[in-house]
Amino acid sequence: MATAYLSLGSNSGDRLQHLKGAIRNIEKSEKISIEKISSVYETQPVGFENQRWFLNLALEVQTSFEPLPLLEYLLAIEDQMGRKREERWGPRNIDADILFYDDRIMDSDRLTIPHPRMHQRRFILMPLAQIAPQLLHPALKKSAGELLESCEDKSTVILYSEKI
Repeated sequence: MATAYLSLGSNSGDRLQHLKGAIRNIEKSEKISIEKISSVYETQPVGFENQRWFLNLALEVQTSFEPLPLLEYLLAIEDQMGRKREERWGPRNIDADILFYDDRIMDSDRLTIPHPRMHQRRFILMPLAQIAPQLLHPALKKSAGELLESCEDKSTVILYSEKI
């Protein structure tokens, strides 16, 4: 079993229910066990800012999926939950990203691990550092806590709920 870290986000409809639904769908697989769930954070949109704020959280999972099948599983959950991919950085009812997969470094046309912009995004680092502050980025050689401390992104990230 591999340890993977995932990021979930939602900024349309009932955001909290979308996050809960994504977690329920992730748990349906016999190949994934959720080990830790961060608090839920309300976060300022990045990229396309004229939209509703997001709710974000991070998960630590144990999985027997390899990285690409894990990505396919997450994309299928997004599709099943009605995710529309009409606008880059646009509104979405659910977004699921793989942040880390063990200490693997991978760069393909479909998937880059670790997530290529995570160290620049406070909305990813805040929940990740909450559940895994010592987790080491295999390329940058900094922990999640150190990445959060040095992150230049000053967008607003507010604790929304301690538990999902």
